[in-house]
Amino acid sequence: MKRVLVILSTVILGLTAATISFAQEAAKDTFVVYTDKGSPLNHYIPSGWMGDYGDLKINEESMKEPYSGTSCIEITYSAARSQKYGWAGMYWQNPANNWGSVQGGFDLRGMTKLTFWAKGKVGGEIIEKVKVGGIKGTYLDSTEVSFGPIELSNTWEKYTINLAGEDLSSISGGFAFVTSADLNPKGATIYIDEIKFEKDDAVKPEVKSAQTMPFYVYSDRISVKNHFILSGWMGDYGDLIVDQSWSENTQSGDSCIKISYSGKATNGARWAGIYWQNPANNWGNVDGGYDLSKATKITFWAKGEKGAERIEELKIGGLMGEYPDSDSAGIGPVILTKEWKQYVIDLKGKDLSYLSGGFAWSTNIDVNPQGAVFYLDEIKYE
Repeated sequence: MKRVLVILSTVILGLTAATISFAQEAAKDTFVVYTDKGSPLNHYIPSGWMGDYGDLKINEESMKEPYSGTSCIEITYSAARSQKYGWAGMYWQNPANNWGSVQGGFDLRGMTKLTFWAKGKVGGEIIEKVKVGGIKGTYLDSTEVSFGPIELSNTWEKYTINLAGEDLSSISGGFAFVTSADLNPKGATIYIDEIKFEKDDAVKPEVKSAQTMPFYVYSDRISVKNHFILSGWMGDYGDLIVDQSWSENTQSGDSCIKISYSGKATNGARWAGIYWQNPANNWGNVDGGYDLSKATKITFWAKGEKGAERIEELKIGGLMGEYPDSDSAGIGPVILTKEWKQYVIDLKGKDLSYLSGGFAWSTNIDVNPQGAVFYLDEIKYE
């Protein structure tokens, strides 16, 4: 009897060892951010509230038709601009609330992609971007990779962020999403499931290819065609009020951009302007440029509230830093009329292989002593 027990124990131990060995091998090929609420496989925590955090409700154990398992993540975004940013997002972090202040995160070298499943409650909901990494601070993430915008359908679809060739040696920000009131003016309900890093040797590093024309900076307030973000406030930024959803007398579509400049020199600069950047707030500190070498011009439509408003410069490119724009070009000054008029910046002969600064304008108090109100629409590379 003892001999039989010994044999059985040996077999069981052998099977257990094989099972453990298999689990360890599987762990090398996948690393889970979220699979089900409370799962021991989850490695990151949704704790990094961003922007209009008051506009967000997140339920990690929604049982409303999860893609797999027993639960999924339900995200409700009200677009109420609670903190007056106009956008909101969430980071899944390790440990919780780690913005680079503590040494956390994981060494994910060997993984080549992050995959997740997502859908909208009704379809048409837009996630401005999702990303891996990007946490700054004392213990910064070793990389930052963004993907988007994403227009969701009302059925589950799989999305992939290519991470091949990226430095994944230290990732505290495992996953993040951002959306905005401009893209979802009535709010949105979004579902996400099965967020995980994977090792897939078939995935190769992405090579930036030349974008197809036309390539929009701004088409309409709710458009996945938009590729740059109005985020680079300059000079007397306190003098500016911007509405990207202005719907009266647009040049085309259902919206245009209304810009009000008070000329009060709120920040003491006596001038003001804005850059459209990729990603948001990128002054050349991250790799976010597009290859727009197929473009020969950028066109846009503009008009003034009263006529005779003066914009000193309108330009593309020119961002410096670790990842500088490959060139710049511009026109100005431009005296606006009360009627819509199309303007062109000639790009022939310019090196457009890398542009993070998609479009910019500036004006000043000397030429607009009473301030100015003007409108922009249909900004695109052609």
